[in-house]
Amino acid sequence: MEIIILRHGEAGKRVPVASSDMQRALTVSGRDEVKQVAESMAELDLKFDTIATSPLKRASETAHIVAKVLKKDKAVEPWDELKPEGDTKALYRRLAREKQDASFLLVGHEPYLSSMISELIGGGTRARIVLKKAGLARVEISSFNPPTGELRWLLTPRLVRKVS
Repeated sequence: MEIIILRHGEAGKRVPVASSDMQRALTVSGRDEVKQVAESMAELDLKFDTIATSPLKRASETAHIVAKVLKKDKAVEPWDELKPEGDTKALYRRLAREKQDASFLLVGHEPYLSSMISELIGGGTRARIVLKKAGLARVEISSFNPPTGELRWLLTPRLVRKVS
């Protein structure tokens, strides 16, 4: 199974109240950067069946911008497993129930996404993966039990735009 991982774009200032943090939106520059990354994804002809997103506003906005650019508006699904406090084991169980030839774009947050990538490629806590805002990674998953995969690429937004 192939997963493409996208960190949400730049959002407004962090707030100490958890309920307010859920509603933090992308900034204007964050929306612009995500749109540019999405346009590059289209040029690179990246394919996926489902856009699974954290339900938090900044991730959901990111997913919908990508969906609009790639004309995949009906592919967006909110997944609680992608919340910042989500459980990777629950995410792996959900993905394991899908067809193994399916591909997904997962949109979420740090440090959850970097930790997930590290776990999948066998680095545990030793691997230091940094996924920048609006950055992309691609992992080919060979097994969910134990979680095993191969990191195919990890790109900053600037590199995404350069390779397209």
